Amino acid sequence: MKITPHYLEGLFHVEVDPHIDTRGLFARVFCEMEFADAGLATRWVQMNVSFNSIAGTVRGLHFQTAKAAEAKVVRCIRGLAHDIALDLRRNSESFGRHAVIELDSDRRNALYIPSGFAHGFQTLVDGTELQYLHSGFYDPKNEGGVNALDPTIAVDWPLPISEMSDRDASLPPLEEVQPL
Repeated sequence: MKITPHYLEGLFHVEVDPHIDTRGLFARVFCEMEFADAGLATRWVQMNVSFNSIAGTVRGLHFQTAKAAEAKVVRCIRGLAHDIALDLRRNSESFGRHAVIELDSDRRNALYIPSGFAHGFQTLVDGTELQYLHSGFYDPKNEGGVNALDPTIAVDWPLPISEMSDRDASLPPLEEVQPL
């Protein structure tokens, strides 16, 4: 496993080192010791999946407020996703900036997202499924979001948006969201 810092402080790209033979492959996708050595969360209390039938679907940008803030490890387990992490940390030099990484089920890569970031994605192929590890329990009273179409964030979505929930489309722009 290779854990590489991303250009926004606190984000990490997690890549597997597969052992391939005639049977297929075997790879570690999590190692408590390696995550701890990199200063990352190692306790995961919840795992979720998001299945999306249509390419171009956008979900997010979601976060949990400080009281329920959580780190996440997001991995694409089927298909391909254009993954976004938006820095909402109050004292961060990169507040309001976002990072993009392509999560690919064939590569089995993941993105480690620390607390203080909003997260979202766009599916690039039909039938894309993402799996999330969460360091904290979901709390609906502490959920928040930033509108993924906010021009001040300027996310370059690679496909036309085919699906987006009414809830996500009505999230506030970044300027109306309190830093975390």
